[in-house]
Amino acid sequence: MADPAKSSQTAKNVVIALLSLWSIISLIVIVVWSTSPDLKSSAQCRTELQDATEKLEGVKVVCRKDKVALEEQVEAEREKQDKQRAEILMLLGNLNATNHTLEECRQENLVLQANVSVLQENIEALRQTEANLTAQIGLQEDQIDALEQNVTQAAHETEACASLRVAAESQMLAAQSQNRACESRKQFLDKKLLKCTQEDSEAPQQTQQKQNPPTPTPSSDAAPLSGIPALMLLGLGEAATCRSTASTVVQDEGGGAWTDPMTAVQTSCLRT
Repeated sequence: MADPAKSSQTAKNVVIALLSLWSIISLIVIVVWSTSPDLKSSAQCRTELQDATEKLEGVKVVCRKDKVALEEQVEAEREKQDKQRAEILMLLGNLNATNHTLEECRQENLVLQANVSVLQENIEALRQTEANLTAQIGLQEDQIDALEQNVTQAAHETEACASLRVAAESQMLAAQSQNRACESRKQFLDKKLLKCTQEDSEAPQQTQQKQNPPTPTPSSDAAPLSGIPALMLLGLGEAATCRSTASTVVQDEGGGAWTDPMTAVQTSCLRT
């Protein structure tokens, strides 16, 4: 393909050559016509020559204007071609960048396809794991239900034990109160026993000093003192019975219900 600038320069040269040739031919015709003897008069020839000269000058002016216009068009075309070359280079650069980006996208697409395959395999493995975990959760829920039942039963048993403990503590407090009552009764009986012992020991001496009786036999001396061991044994037996009954919670003969310690203490003390 020919260069547009070179073609424009050639066209301009051709036009200029044609105009020059036309001017020369016109001058030759005018000269020949003016020198011909059989032609018009010299004044008329001069007039026609002047007209032709003016026309030639007008043609030259028009040629100059056309030349300037053609040169301006050629310059504009050159600038346009330069811009088009720059645009073509820019488009080529963009095309190369687009091709490079397209190649990168293809590579990324291959990588993504591989990743999708791996993800599908992982999803399948996760589904299998989910199924296994669901089964395990079902088993664990059954175990949790059983454990909850055991915990509930243990809680009820704990409450029952706590109630039994509270009842036992109440019974122990009652037994301790009864024990203190028995101790007080024992102290009272000890004082009474001591008083009776003193009275029994002082009565024979006063009688002997006043009446001066004959010497008593061993059997008559032992008679007043025979009540002292009986009272002592009575007090000691009552205290021991109250202590043993108050310190333990006895169980009845049927082996079922527990006997109230206060009732046991009262019964034991009454029996004594």
